[in-house]
Amino acid sequence: MTRAKQTIAIVGAGLMGHGIAQVFARAGHRVRVFDAQAMALDTLQSRIAKNLADLGFGIGSERNVSGHADLAEAVAVADIVIEAAPEKLELKRSIFAELVRLAPKSALLASNTSVIPIGQIAEGLETRARILGTHWWNPPFLVPLVEVVGSPDTSPEAIAAMIALLSSVGKTPVHVRKDVPGFVGNRLQHALWREAIAIVAEGIADAETVDTVVKASFGRRLAVLGPLENADLVGTDLTLDIHNVVLQHLNRSPEPSPYLSDLVASGRLGMKSGEGFRNWTDEQAGGLRGTVFSYLRNFASTPTGSGGDHGEDDESSRRGA
Repeated sequence: MTRAKQTIAIVGAGLMGHGIAQVFARAGHRVRVFDAQAMALDTLQSRIAKNLADLGFGIGSERNVSGHADLAEAVAVADIVIEAAPEKLELKRSIFAELVRLAPKSALLASNTSVIPIGQIAEGLETRARILGTHWWNPPFLVPLVEVVGSPDTSPEAIAAMIALLSSVGKTPVHVRKDVPGFVGNRLQHALWREAIAIVAEGIADAETVDTVVKASFGRRLAVLGPLENADLVGTDLTLDIHNVVLQHLNRSPEPSPYLSDLVASGRLGMKSGEGFRNWTDEQAGGLRGTVFSYLRNFASTPTGSGGDHGEDDESSRRGA
């Protein structure tokens, strides 16, 4: 299934949608992207071309991508459909109801949701065995991981086929075996964020200090040493001793922090408003985005980094570069 070039349909031409399209286009697949916004479609190929140029890949494979304002047209001959719409359950459910009706019955239907259980999206729909989750991380053409999540109704064959396809385009797919909110990555990430916010709210340290502590300590190791590898490295006995002391003092609130709610209510929305946990000028925000992009790009280009999408059809590849 993954060796032959396939038709991949993507619902949504935004930040994640165009990045996912880029991955499959570089691997030589035909990509058809639906979006209701004309501007998103008009700039689709140019945005992908800019990404390719910024990454030093050379342009050309963006021509494997076409934009479509009609959903039926976009998915009519698709082998795979990936929904990359906003994180709203009812919107996703309505999209999948249409996909079940419009896409070929043999097509796999995947959601890029980052937290919503796949069973909730697929509930009540026909052919639920082919509906699954593929949670990509931003930017999808640089971060290697894709979490593949099945509902209780998803067939093992659908999971296996998706994992094989993702592997073939250079991603690092993992099978999340229970369909729980947040899957694996966001449960871990937001457990850290909850504690980080609590530390600031309780006056233990300011936001800059919290970020510095993470980046200058265990954050340095995370790319090569996972948390459970680290626990085995230092010893499960030491890990238990530490947990006996510290866990009782960690934040356990099941609700969002009032500190975070107050930030949102007062319009302090982060970089988009110039103030959030920290204050941001346009230059500072742009500089941080550039730093993250450069770091991920450089990591993906190393022999052990697998974040870059693997393509054969762009112009630099045809030149042997």
